[in-house]
Amino acid sequence: MKDQMPYYYTTTAAANSSPPDTSKTTKLERYNSYIRKVNSTKLLAASSKLLFRVTLLVALILILFFTLNYPPISSTSDQNPHHIHTTHNFLSSAFYGSGASWEKQVRHSSTPRRPNGMSVLVTGASGFVGTHCSLALRKRGDGVLGLDNFNSYYDPSLKRARQKLLQKHQIFIVEGDLNDAELLKKLFDIVPFTHILHLAAQAGVRYAMRNPLSYVNSNIAGFVNLLEVAKSADPQPAIVWASSSSVYGLNTKVPFSEEHRTDQPASLYAATKKAGEEIAHTYNHIYGLSLTGLRFFTVYGPWGRPDMAYFFFTKDILQGKPINVYVTPDNKEVARDFTYIDDVVKGCLGALDTAEKSTGSGGKKKGPAQLRVYNLGNTAPVSVVKLVSILESLLNVKAKKNVIKMPRNGDVPYTHANVSLAYKDFGYKPTTDLATGLRKFVKWYVSYYGIQSRVKKEIDINSNEHHSGDS
Repeated sequence: MKDQMPYYYTTTAAANSSPPDTSKTTKLERYNSYIRKVNSTKLLAASSKLLFRVTLLVALILILFFTLNYPPISSTSDQNPHHIHTTHNFLSSAFYGSGASWEKQVRHSSTPRRPNGMSVLVTGASGFVGTHCSLALRKRGDGVLGLDNFNSYYDPSLKRARQKLLQKHQIFIVEGDLNDAELLKKLFDIVPFTHILHLAAQAGVRYAMRNPLSYVNSNIAGFVNLLEVAKSADPQPAIVWASSSSVYGLNTKVPFSEEHRTDQPASLYAATKKAGEEIAHTYNHIYGLSLTGLRFFTVYGPWGRPDMAYFFFTKDILQGKPINVYVTPDNKEVARDFTYIDDVVKGCLGALDTAEKSTGSGGKKKGPAQLRVYNLGNTAPVSVVKLVSILESLLNVKAKKNVIKMPRNGDVPYTHANVSLAYKDFGYKPTTDLATGLRKFVKWYVSYYGIQSRVKKEIDINSNEHHSGDS
């Protein structure tokens, strides 16, 4: 304005004494044009700054999204082969768990389709046993909601395929971790679960020597976190959970009975499962939670775990790779009480059906509550040598065997279940022998992995012979 004042004054004075000076009017217009350009430039600069900031914010949000959803390309497993990736969905827990659509899926999946049906939270629902139990519960009309963290202990794509199978039957799996207390509380706020089938765990005996903390984190901390949420729920759910035959450890009495000692675990995995049984006793005693532990004996079958011997033996035999067959230090055959998945599912559902209600309320015990432990096995141990022989026959391929002494890695030489208690309490009676069960597994395996060869023909022939024999 200081520059304008003299100019305006002289122009006005001149106008009073002489005709208008058009040159000065032109200068004024140029000056005003200059001012408009300056203002326009400032506005453009401000807009550019705002656009830059918005772009930066969007970029940061996208970086955060992809960081949380996808592991780095240079996998940690390359640097540390014992690290387990846990898939954490950016839209789960605090974010995903707050949407109306998400809550609707949770409620719909959990709602029973039959009168007096259960509403069951199945942890580890995309796992081997979890998938089969979820399908069986849904088939009879119970409400089922899954929970799984889809970790990378074994091929996550197999877990995702199981998830798709469950989705076809309208079973929704919440992607989250047992140690996410806020997520668990949210689920219990939305759904008054009548039962929990707790199958989520870090599995495997040998892997515990390489990654011990994963077992403590899942099998102990995760279990305690689940029980902490369950004890405060209203109503408190009845809980059936997966222990393991591994708790018998160095026990030499056979067949293994629930009355036998379980204070000599041979592996960290077994120790965490035994710890789980003691923790269950504590929460039953203090908070009135109804708890039933199931000691599984070497479960096998379709959609099984790739870390199990029958599974990777099948893979290696088909690929012409040698397999290691263990014998004891004194050259005796190693044997397992292999239990077919359908039999185990019947046991799980039997335990759920006979589970009494928890007696606590508001985190306080109101009376004595049910506390049980059962063996779920096949009662007919089969040697690993025999297992390989059956697979050779089914696959029509001769295995390349390396017979070696069993290393000290936590494995035990022999398992054999006494299931009389489970039979007495809920009619558990296994019906599938190993040859029949493996035939069903191999048929699934060649179909799932798209192996079109003489194997498929051999399986079909064997199946037809088996059915004609049954009739």
